[in-house]
Amino acid sequence: MVTLRRKLARDLWHLRGQVLAIVLVAASGVAGVVTARTVHCSLAASQRDYYAAYRFADVFASLRRAPARVAARIAAIPGVDTVADRLVVDVTLDVPGVGAPATGRLVSIPADRRPPLNALHLRQGRAPAPGRPDEVLVSEAFARANGLVPGDRVRAVLNGRREILRVVGVALSPEYVYEIQGTTIFPDSRRFGVLWMSRAAMAAALDMEGAFNDVALALAADASAAEVIARLDRVLAPWGGLGAYDRTDQLSHRFLTNEIEMNAVFGTVVPAVFLAVVAFLLHIVLLRLVGTQRDQIGVLKAFGYGRAAIGRHYLAFALAAAVAGGVLGVALGAVLAGEINRLYQTLYGFPVLAFALRADTVAIGLGASVLAALAGALGAVRRAGALPPAAAMRPEAPARFGAGPPALAGACRRLPPAGRIVVRNLTRRPLRAALAVLGIALAVAIVILGRYFVDAITRVADVQFRSVQREDVAVHARAPLPARARHELARLPGVVHAESLRVVPARLRRAHRARRTALVGLAPESRLRRLVDRDGRAVALPPRGLVLTTELARLLHAGVGDTVGVEVLEGARPARRVRVAGLVDELIGLNAYMDARALGRLLREADSVSTGLLAIDPEAAPALFARLKRLPAVDGVGLRAAQIASFERTIGESLGISTAVMIAFACVIVVAVVYNTARIALSERGRELASLRVLGFTRGEITAILLGEHSILAAAAVPAGCAIGYAMCAWLATAYRWEIFRLPLFIGTATWLFAAGTVLAAALFSGALVRHRLHRLDLVAVLKSRE
Repeated sequence: MVTLRRKLARDLWHLRGQVLAIVLVAASGVAGVVTARTVHCSLAASQRDYYAAYRFADVFASLRRAPARVAARIAAIPGVDTVADRLVVDVTLDVPGVGAPATGRLVSIPADRRPPLNALHLRQGRAPAPGRPDEVLVSEAFARANGLVPGDRVRAVLNGRREILRVVGVALSPEYVYEIQGTTIFPDSRRFGVLWMSRAAMAAALDMEGAFNDVALALAADASAAEVIARLDRVLAPWGGLGAYDRTDQLSHRFLTNEIEMNAVFGTVVPAVFLAVVAFLLHIVLLRLVGTQRDQIGVLKAFGYGRAAIGRHYLAFALAAAVAGGVLGVALGAVLAGEINRLYQTLYGFPVLAFALRADTVAIGLGASVLAALAGALGAVRRAGALPPAAAMRPEAPARFGAGPPALAGACRRLPPAGRIVVRNLTRRPLRAALAVLGIALAVAIVILGRYFVDAITRVADVQFRSVQREDVAVHARAPLPARARHELARLPGVVHAESLRVVPARLRRAHRARRTALVGLAPESRLRRLVDRDGRAVALPPRGLVLTTELARLLHAGVGDTVGVEVLEGARPARRVRVAGLVDELIGLNAYMDARALGRLLREADSVSTGLLAIDPEAAPALFARLKRLPAVDGVGLRAAQIASFERTIGESLGISTAVMIAFACVIVVAVVYNTARIALSERGRELASLRVLGFTRGEITAILLGEHSILAAAAVPAGCAIGYAMCAWLATAYRWEIFRLPLFIGTATWLFAAGTVLAAALFSGALVRHRLHRLDLVAVLKSRE
């Protein structure tokens, strides 16, 4: 066996270029597995531990106002374990250094500063002291974005009065791990934050002594959330309840859970493609190695080495590359997971984001690499073991070739000799050419897949911020306002054009299925907010009936012409039956739309306004913002420019490293596959090319023969790879489909060009290396006949 070990070492060294390429591809796949799985486990464990330690609630409900005694009725609902009644209100903030109005969500904390649910983790400072009504805690993301530290002050409009609030501490809450207001899917921590104030101070400021307007529940282990929610809605209905919902519909939890699910999909699909390429490369390299070492296999068998020993020898070749790639991939994956974890620490508000490279993750990564090696080596090992000694020691029988189709023969006559050789070699070995094209095409597909996520999310932002939301400023009212508010907004300084929306919380039902959503009343002639599908095409709003997003329609099992129940969750809470008049395939949210006049008839109210949409003169923006900060009816202000900036920052932080690494891995695969294809071709055809040199062909001509084939295969692989990449992206677009957010199947022109350019660059690089080896070809050594 010492002889076989020496032979293995020599083979690995002789084929070090191909082996290095396989090691790098295996490392890329294993690194993807380790990175995604480590990040997935880190987020999932941190979420689980944080929720348990800080008692994250199971059910949430908002209402207009209820006396404190109602909390006892809620606690008596079967299945309720803990009740936390509180005050929650959004207020306008004037933050130093921020020109536009910011929105603060004030949440009350009890006198003992220990909320029974959704407890706070203090990062800096202290909790508000009893008897100090101006003291508040602020969320860490808001404090970091605005440079707030204990001792700073912010101005707020509370119940129509301007108050100065003093920051005494910075805190985190499991309720706001992903801190967004709810009007957008991307955080804008500079203009939205959570503030915690003592219950007594908030009650006095809002005239809510002895009352509450928000409640959170923890359920018993065996409780039915749906049954508790139904009973809770009945209890809160007389007090203006806006519809209870469980944890799955809580915004922060939903986004965090979607991120965890995305890592699970990403850590399975993409590395599987990488490792499939590893198996493919090993299969090709080992088949070629067995073919060129027929005589050595025959000698070994003649000296008594059995099929099992020779099989283990070639299997060890594959395992050496796979294990080396696996070890390198585990190390690289651990480093990348640590970097992504640091990014997640800034994006998500965890007290501690657990990070550990688990043993099962390492085992899965290495095991996947080894399985890929075994799959790739199986055919070559079988072939080596099946060779009889006498047959193996004879040279392989020459292949039989015919003249080929007459049309091909006629076309070849017009080509120079080198061109004829290229065409005939490709057509006479179609399976070999097809395998080479497939390998390069898979590499092209991975490059496209690596850039798809950025293309898709950029497309979401482009549709949302340039086709749907066309206003510069969105002004959200604290309560529905009469129609004249639209004209008052139009008279504000710097406003060029003003429109309005009516947004109503509602629960839609069909049979036993129900979803809590927003019912949006749009004016058909609206220019600043339009109904647009995922491709950016405007959708006409019918004068009667509902228009549902396709995702909401799917969840309700409703189609055009069906009737759904609409339960309005504000005011008199009317319940109606409304026909579905159309569907719109939106990328964000689960909204339902109606003509504003039809919505008014449904609500049996006069024309009213809940959101004002403004197109403004940028030069007058400071005066407008100063005025909005003083309006007591304003609940919050959204800036389209700020949302775009937040999107770009979020994408840059969360996808920057992972996308760059994936594209780098994809480029490694392209170079590895193309280089291996060229090197294998040189090894297989070295005798033929040397013979041509002896017959008078120049170095340039034999280089053109080999690299001509190489170029044709690479060129044919580009469209095939684009088709495979498109199919993979289409599958991912289906897999990444959540209620709150969907990925469109959109691949930018730059991605197609980048994929083709990467293959071209890899082909040129590999061609240069092969050309160098070809020019150093030892004609005498290559042409020696095998004994």
